[in-house]
Amino acid sequence: MSYFFSEAARVEHLEHVAFYEEQRPGLGARYLAAFEAAMAEVCAHPDRFRVELAPGIRRYRVPGFPYNVLYRQSGTEIEVLVVASHRRRPGYWLGRL
Repeated sequence: MSYFFSEAARVEHLEHVAFYEEQRPGLGARYLAAFEAAMAEVCAHPDRFRVELAPGIRRYRVPGFPYNVLYRQSGTEIEVLVVASHRRRPGYWLGRL
């Protein structure tokens, strides 16, 4: 199984990479590796993780970083809807769904 981003999630994800790389060279790459590992787990076991919102929007935490990936299965692919920061106000992304 593979994954793809909604447009807003793609922009959000790239902002996270740039932020971490600006903080310390190489940290953006570390975030990216953690995100890729998280998505490999999601793609391998998409139904294993907690349903955050019905119908079928699930959540997985990016290990080592303060982000949750919210996703849904779309046919044979995973659609990444949000890469939500733990530090922003809860539910800021709800209007996008």
